[in-house]
Amino acid sequence: MDRRQDRRAGRTVVAVGILLGLGAGAAGCAGSGAAAEDVKGGGDPVAVLHRAADALRDAGSSKAGTSMEMATGGTRVTIRGRGVYDYRRRLGRLTVMLPEDPAGASEHRPITELLAPGALFMKNRGAGVPADKWVRVDSATLSDGNLVTGGATDPYAAAEVLRGTRQAVFVGRTRVGGTAVRHYRGTADLARAARSASAGNRASLAAAAKGFATAAVPFDAYLDDQGRIRKLRQRFSFVNGRRKATVAVASTLLLYDFGVPAEVRLPAPADIYAGRVAERATTGRIGNRPAH
Repeated sequence: MDRRQDRRAGRTVVAVGILLGLGAGAAGCAGSGAAAEDVKGGGDPVAVLHRAADALRDAGSSKAGTSMEMATGGTRVTIRGRGVYDYRRRLGRLTVMLPEDPAGASEHRPITELLAPGALFMKNRGAGVPADKWVRVDSATLSDGNLVTGGATDPYAAAEVLRGTRQAVFVGRTRVGGTAVRHYRGTADLARAARSASAGNRASLAAAAKGFATAAVPFDAYLDDQGRIRKLRQRFSFVNGRRKATVAVASTLLLYDFGVPAEVRLPAPADIYAGRVAERATTGRIGNRPAH
C-alpha cells in the first residue's frame, strides 16, 4: 500500500469511530493455590464484576484516561482521551486527541466531549459546525450506544457493561499505576447488561446489543481492594455499513485519583448547534444529519 492509500485508509478508520459513521469468551484459570485463596477474599468473580459500577458510584469521581484502537483492512489507529468523571451525576469531560495522519502531520484539533446520561456533546466537531458550538447526539440513536462513536467509551457505561458478565475467572494479583489490583478475565453480554443497567444507560446498551456484530464483549478488568475499576479493556466489533467490513475495536479505560473534583457543566441550549452536520467523505454515513 502506497502512502496515499495508507492515508486514505487511516482516515476512514478514524471517521468510522469518531464521527458517527457506524453502520450497524475469554478463558483463563485461577492458577496456583495461592491465587485460588486470594480470589476468596475478592469473592465470586462474576458477582464482583456485577458490582463494579456500584463501587465507582460510591467512590464519587475520578480522573480518566482512555485509549481506543481500531483495526480494519490492515490499518490500525489509536484515539486517546483524558479527563474527569462524576459517577454520582454520571457526567464526564474528556479531551479526545485524534491520531496524526500517516505523513506525521496533525489534521485535527482536540475534540472536547461531555458525557451525560443518554447524550454525548462534542465541541470542535468540524464538518461545518461553528467552532464555538456544541453538537449533541442522543446515545440511544447510535447503533453502538456510544461505546465507540465518540472515540472514547463512557467510563460509567463501560462499568455497566460488566453488569452483563456471564463468565469470568480470577487471573491473579498485579499492579496498575502502583496500586495493587485483582485481574479478572471474562465475557459480558450487552443485552443482559442493558437489562441491569441504570436508567441513563439502559437504552444505549440495548442499542449496542443490536448494533454490534456480536453482543458478546470479551474483557480484562483490574479492580482494587475496594472493588473499583482501575483498568478495563473491552473488545467490540461492528460492521462498517458502506464497506461491509468488520472493524475490531479495543477500548481501554484507566481510572485514578478517586475523589478528585469533577465539575462538569453541560452546554446551554443557545450553545448547541441546531443546523445539519455535513458529511465527511470517508464515512458515507452522516449526510445532512440534523444536530440534536
